Amino acid sequence: MKKIKERTDPWQSGISKNITFIVTKDCQLACKYCYLVGKNEKERMQWNIAKKAIDYILDREYDPLFSNKSVVFDFIGGEPFLEIDLIDKICDYIKTELFSRNHHWFNSYRFSFSTNGINYDSEKVQNFIAKNREHLSIGITIDGTQQKHDLNRIWKGEGKEKGSYNDVVRNIPLWLEQFPNAATKVTISSADIPYIKESVLHLYSLGIHEVNINCVFEDVWNEGDDIKFEEQLMQLADEIIDNELYKENACSFFTEQMGKPMDCQRDNGNWCGAGKMLAIDAAGNFYPCTRFAQYSLRDKKAWIIGNIHDGIDKNKLRPFLTLDRCTQSTQECIDCEVASGCAWCQGENYDAADTPTVYQRATAICKMHKARVRANNYYWNKLYRKLELEGEREEFEANKLESKDVIC
Repeated sequence: MKKIKERTDPWQSGISKNITFIVTKDCQLACKYCYLVGKNEKERMQWNIAKKAIDYILDREYDPLFSNKSVVFDFIGGEPFLEIDLIDKICDYIKTELFSRNHHWFNSYRFSFSTNGINYDSEKVQNFIAKNREHLSIGITIDGTQQKHDLNRIWKGEGKEKGSYNDVVRNIPLWLEQFPNAATKVTISSADIPYIKESVLHLYSLGIHEVNINCVFEDVWNEGDDIKFEEQLMQLADEIIDNELYKENACSFFTEQMGKPMDCQRDNGNWCGAGKMLAIDAAGNFYPCTRFAQYSLRDKKAWIIGNIHDGIDKNKLRPFLTLDRCTQSTQECIDCEVASGCAWCQGENYDAADTPTVYQRATAICKMHKARVRANNYYWNKLYRKLELEGEREEFEANKLESKDVIC
């Protein structure tokens, strides 16, 4: 059977603590689908806040909240690389403290970034990469073709909407040279559904061999979007399989282990890691994840679980530690025949809920998930039929050669 490229698991997936520094709420772009509704140029983290947060965390090495085997320090904005000087200072301090404390994270840490890629080639960013190369994960967001990318990812403050594709794509070769196995993340909203197929193929042609895609969780979907979505995915499936692109490329839309029923007794984990993560903002407030900071919320108040001065209030964190699939899903979701692989965002659940609760699951992507499952079944049925026929053909040819040898 021919090899199928599999998606890469995140570094130390499942055993690492994720700690996020919201270093700025500013960004050069004003992406139309961005969930960060409160971006601004004023809220920037200062060094004294970052240092106190680091000291608080490292002082509690044996606290169950921070006893994970590994750690990922995540830096986000806005656009994190707008604060590269601060980030460089934070990372230097973390490395020094981990070493001097003989902390168990010293040999198992990662610095992670999701960037718009615009200033990726700047001297300061490149110096930072060179200094921390072995402990870095960097993803550049490029949405696909120029048409799709520029539909949503536009420059902030332009009189006429100006897309950012050309400003990003010029840095893709350098990024892939430094991180050959890097993956990009593509976001799908209602307006750009018609460009899915050509966008994934375009990203493959740029040398990005792993494309992670998700539909926005917010309620933005129109009547008939699921049908268009399914059609695009089936066309993409045909292109990938007919041209054998599956050998060197992966796309998260096509996953074998999804679209099956789930049992609350056996498969009752929470999809989202909110509560197991920790986010820190410019004021030194702690959150269960960034989606609970005020700039991420449309209608609800920020869910603050503590701060760098008073520490974490575990009572405010407790609701997240008891979350599972069945405690927050409707009976329809629990009984759904294609429940596996259906994702949710805890922050969107909270923001869209009727009351200030994290126990009401938002279901805006229900029809999109079902469309994806139908296309996913089409993909794997077609692919395995192809591989089976190729296997039979190879076996037939091998038998012919063996017969020739016997006759001779």
